[in-house]
Amino acid sequence: MNEILFLVERAPEGGYVARALGESIFTEADDLNDLHSHVRDAVRCHFAEGQAPRSGRICSKGKSPTEYKVAFVSGQTVAEGV
Repeated sequence: MNEILFLVERAPEGGYVARALGESIFTEADDLNDLHSHVRDAVRCHFAEGQAPRSGRICSKGKSPTEYKVAFVSGQTVAEGV
């Protein structure tokens, strides 16, 4: 797998939740910056070493959908608006 897709929604109690499509990965955070970091950590925990995808997309839905490409590189999350 080269890429994984996360759908992001606002949580009813505040903040954001992200869930991977096609994998059982869920995470949450108070803001989008923290969410990127939490997604990276969740991906690393879910997959065996060397099996994690190299990148992912974090997509939101709603009135103004946004999409970010996230690279899981060298322990850092590199987010770029798409």
